[in-house]
Amino acid sequence: MIRTIDTLSYRNALSSISPLWKCGFAAVAIALAYASHPPVQLLLTGWMLLWTIGYARIPLKYYAALFGSALLFFAASLPALAIELREGSLAWSDSGLHTAVQVLFRATACLSAMLFVILTTPMAQLFQVLRKIGIPSLVIELMLIMYRFLFLLLETAREMTMAQRARGGHSGFKRKLRDTAMLVTRLFAATMQRYHGLARGLTARGFTDDIRLAPYEGASLSRPRRAEICIGLPLLAAVEIWLRWEGFVWPL
Repeated sequence: MIRTIDTLSYRNALSSISPLWKCGFAAVAIALAYASHPPVQLLLTGWMLLWTIGYARIPLKYYAALFGSALLFFAASLPALAIELREGSLAWSDSGLHTAVQVLFRATACLSAMLFVILTTPMAQLFQVLRKIGIPSLVIELMLIMYRFLFLLLETAREMTMAQRARGGHSGFKRKLRDTAMLVTRLFAATMQRYHGLARGLTARGFTDDIRLAPYEGASLSRPRRAEICIGLPLLAAVEIWLRWEGFVWPL
C-alpha cells in the first residue's frame, strides 16, 4: 500500500500545487474538526472528500481502502467506550455510546483532512514544508532515512518471497507458516545489509552528514479554489459558533 500511496501523491491533479497551501489548509481543517460539533464535522468530511476525490482525482477504491482500514482502529476501541460493567455484567452505556459517536465523527473529519495531505503531497514536498516551518535538520534527515528504509524493507521482502516460491515454498499451510517465519527472521538482517550498502554509496559520493533537499516551489492555487477555502473555512467556523450559541446538543 505504501507504494500505491507514493504513486498517488505524485500523479494526482493537485500534486503541482504548493505544499504550504495544502498543509496549511489541512492543519486548519483538523483544528476545526477537533473543536467542532458533529454537524460541522460531517460538512468538513464531505468537503475534504470533494477536494481529495473530486479535485485531486484520487480513485475512490484506494481512498475507501485507506479510510476503512484506518476506521478499523476506532472499531477496535468501540467496546471500551460503549460497554461498561454494571452489577457484575456487561451492558451498553448510553453515555458511553454518545461518547463513541462523538469520537467517530471527530475521527472521521480529522482522518479525511489527513488523507487529503497524504494522498496529494509527495514526501519530498512534505520535507520541504517541515524545513520551512523550522523543524531541525537532524529530525528531517532521520525521517528521510526512515522513509527510504521502508522501501528497502518492502523490496527485500518481495525478493525473498519470490526466491522462496521459486524453490517450492509457500505450497501448503504448514509450509507457508514455516517459510513466513523464516522470512521474518532473515528480513531485518538482509535489509540492514542493503542499508549499509546504501550508506557506503553515499560516503563514496562525498556525503558530509547533511542531506540537501532539492529546491521546490509549487504552483499557487487557482483563484476559484483560493476563494473556496477563504469562504468555506470561515463559514464552517460561523456555523460552529452559531451551534454553540444555540446550545446544540447531539440527539443521541
